[in-house]
Amino acid sequence: MAELNETYWTNRYLNAETAWDVGSVSTPLKEYFEQLTDKNIRILIPGCGNGYEAEHLWNLGFTEIYVADLSAIPLDQLKSRNPEIDSQYFLKTDFFELQETFDLIIEQTFFCAISPNLRRAYAQKSASLLADGGKLVGVLFDREFSGGPPFGGEKEEYKSYFAEYFKEIYVESCYNSIKPRQDSELFMICKK
Repeated sequence: MAELNETYWTNRYLNAETAWDVGSVSTPLKEYFEQLTDKNIRILIPGCGNGYEAEHLWNLGFTEIYVADLSAIPLDQLKSRNPEIDSQYFLKTDFFELQETFDLIIEQTFFCAISPNLRRAYAQKSASLLADGGKLVGVLFDREFSGGPPFGGEKEEYKSYFAEYFKEIYVESCYNSIKPRQDSELFMICKK
């Protein structure tokens, strides 16, 4: 397996090998965002890619949205589409090196992109970055893939990673996935 580092992901963008990119905010997250009422919460989107979730949140009036990615390419593309957003919200960094505190972490194709042996560390790091009562919310694949990334899995496996670090865990099948991903996604909410 290739080392999943900055060079790897930058090359994926340069070679247009971005099959995970659906070109817009995913429906499950879009509908979740539209239920949120506190526009001042601090939000992190790690492994943000082209950042459609961030754009949707900005368009809804949220102001404290931080996007992080190892590669500068998607961050630069997101910034070029949203030049009015202050550069402080664009973080070219490794998720595991972040030290901030957030109220909400959004998971969209990052968990499936990291090596499966980092999944427990991801759960622990997410919990450490969240304020008390904060939430990790997102979409996970409910299927296996050959090779990877992406790396798949299933509900009980995922719950086992988060159980040690979160007091409330909800993981259920998505009823509102986009057509190509129907019956292969889970919606997750983990509360610290």
